Amino acid sequence: MVHDQRSALSSYINRLLSLGRTVFTAEDALIEIGVSRGAFLDAAERLQRRGSILSPRQGFYVIVPPQFASWGAPPPAWYIDALMHHIGEAYYVGLLKAAELHGATHQAVMEFQVISSKRLSKIRAGRSLITFYYRKDLEAVVAGIEDRKTDTGKMKISSPALTALDLLRYPQASGGIDNVATVLSDLSSKIDADQLSDLSVVMERPIIQRLGYLMDWLGHGQIATQMHNTLLSRGVPRWTHLDRKAALDLDFATELQERNNRWRVQVHRIPEIDE
Repeated sequence: MVHDQRSALSSYINRLLSLGRTVFTAEDALIEIGVSRGAFLDAAERLQRRGSILSPRQGFYVIVPPQFASWGAPPPAWYIDALMHHIGEAYYVGLLKAAELHGATHQAVMEFQVISSKRLSKIRAGRSLITFYYRKDLEAVVAGIEDRKTDTGKMKISSPALTALDLLRYPQASGGIDNVATVLSDLSSKIDADQLSDLSVVMERPIIQRLGYLMDWLGHGQIATQMHNTLLSRGVPRWTHLDRKAALDLDFATELQERNNRWRVQVHRIPEIDE
């Protein structure tokens, strides 16, 4: 009987793969194969031990196609949209992963970084690590979210403009100011100045100041001009540090390399770009 239940689930999985689908929910499977919930869970657990499926969240399953057996899971891009729909939270793929998708990265991105409207724990899916970063006002930046086609459908990613702002908003996820500057050296030319200005309305002013300084420093100040006007329309900002970590470092905190009046940014250490 147990073999029949596992066989029924395996047949269902193979049928989904033949249709180009790589995800399913427990509810979907229960309807299709007509077994009890307990029997389904037993069969699913056995298939998980065999590496045929994985369950990144309760009730949600990802099929592992044969070509990804050694990886333990297909790429997160194949199922992130379905997963977030299952969880019921808005999201977009962002930060260094989005920069990579826009062709702006100098090294492999180790995490699949997702901005979500709810605090979520990390997911280890085979070789991939899906890391979530929280944005309470995700709806406020919807103008900077794009749909990107994937091998199995689509997913939402941040535009170059939103990606640039987020790299400064989430420094812990961006690899430090040197890495941010390196990524921006490639990403800047792809940023839409109008969208950057519009998004700046809902961004914290220190984020705008730091990005503006870096855009000027990289030779893309013309793209940031409208963003600068938006910044000043909100009043003269307070002085801020380009890199808060450097400002706290005893080797740099006692002296300034630059005090930029245009963006009101204090620079304790000039960034270094990885060529």
